[in-house]
Amino acid sequence: MKLSRISLFLFLSVLATSLTGCAAIADIFKAGAYTGIIAVFIVVALLFFIVSKMRGPRP
Repeated sequence: MKLSRISLFLFLSVLATSLTGCAAIADIFKAGAYTGIIAVFIVVALLFFIVSKMRGPRP
């Protein structure tokens, strides 16, 4: 693995363990339904982007 992939994996691991799901869901419900929908869309798009970057270019 390249160093950048290892550091990205380490960053994602720290992010996943430091954020609690319940607190994030509570904040989304406090903000409102449309904000929650937008936040979920952004998170899914960000995850898709990260996974596609980790796979590298397709032949």
